[in-house]
Amino acid sequence: MNLPALSRDIRDVPVSVLAYIGDAVYEVYVRFHNCNHYDGKSGQLHRRSVSIVKAHAQAEAARRLMPSLNAEETAVFKRGRNSQPLSRSRHADPLDYVMATGLEALIGYLSLKQEDQRLAELMNMILEDQANEQKNIQTGSTHATEENTGADT
Repeated sequence: MNLPALSRDIRDVPVSVLAYIGDAVYEVYVRFHNCNHYDGKSGQLHRRSVSIVKAHAQAEAARRLMPSLNAEETAVFKRGRNSQPLSRSRHADPLDYVMATGLEALIGYLSLKQEDQRLAELMNMILEDQANEQKNIQTGSTHATEENTGADT
């Protein structure tokens, strides 16, 4: 994405703002990914997107991504994770919520620094993991259905 440059030093941006920007950027990446890889109407694409952007899915993505982060990225993630949230999610586990906030802060940081290549690299890793997880779930569902069908005969 070709966004305007940040007009202040990135170190002066509050972590809540990094997460705010990261939340939006993350969702846009997910929506573009879904439009490019899945057929369906907007409602179907929306449901698929929600399953990826919810706190639990973001927390899982953050856990898988941690070994791939450099020291600077890890520091930003931890700053976001350890920040005091202004609100609590009613639907998310508190640990998932803070992990998701850390991931969103990192995504916002990379976006505001205009590190588009690194941002794309991390988002592609996340989305590939999500796609593989969905395939595993579908494969497991198929086996369960076949087993149930065999038991009925």
